Amino acid sequence: MNAGGASVGGASAGGACVGGGSVGGGSGVRSVTVERRTAGDVPLLVARPADQSGPLPLVLWFHGFRAEAAANQAELVRLAELGFLAVGVDAVGHGARRDPDLDARVAASPHGARPIMLAQVRETAGEIPAIVGALAGAGLARPCPVAVVGVSMGGYLAYLAPLVEPDVSCVVALLGAPEWPDGDGPHRRADVLRGVALLSITAERDASVPPDAARRLHARLDALDRRDPRGRPQPLPPQRYLELPGAPHLLAADEWATAMQATRDWLDRHAR
Repeated sequence: MNAGGASVGGASAGGACVGGGSVGGGSGVRSVTVERRTAGDVPLLVARPADQSGPLPLVLWFHGFRAEAAANQAELVRLAELGFLAVGVDAVGHGARRDPDLDARVAASPHGARPIMLAQVRETAGEIPAIVGALAGAGLARPCPVAVVGVSMGGYLAYLAPLVEPDVSCVVALLGAPEWPDGDGPHRRADVLRGVALLSITAERDASVPPDAARRLHARLDALDRRDPRGRPQPLPPQRYLELPGAPHLLAADEWATAMQATRDWLDRHAR
């Protein structure tokens, strides 16, 4: 992990205590502090258990296209209730650093939003090592392992994260794709992705991000193994492919609840 010289700025809006709910994992009810911070120039929304002061296992959460970190504050709070430092990241061109010309650029693009989105995905993913280093340097997060969760645009980024930050060992990619139109997607590095505890969640009737690419990736990953110099099989992290039957890209409330429960369970088991 390369700290990248970034430092974590203090809370810009003061810490807000959010009453916790009852969740799985035996955590019970826990008060959570939510505050805005920065890692270098990157705006963050940080949720942490109010009753813990030491470094915590880190989950970075990446939002969808045209959204922002605050859109997933409720999910960050639930992860903090489980004992994580849950950090929402405003992607490049979004949230507190929104590109005012984004909508015009998308409208003028002959290929639609996807090339613009993927450029932002790559640039944001490149910031992960500095974000992790800054949070660890501030004593907020353990430097490893690191977990990454991404939704839609963030799902594309989640597949890329282990390729840019070797300490990422747990990934949840929701409604994203590992194959990209330029042919240079993360699916080409199945050897790296097989070393990660990867949960892919897709929607069967997703017309925006069809599930086929994630299906193909997991079929390929299932066929891989890892062997030592003597040819003996080595243990590999667990991986799971979950397709929500009949679901479109914009999930209904019950479908989102199913995806979030699967996400929390996966992180609780594999991201500590």
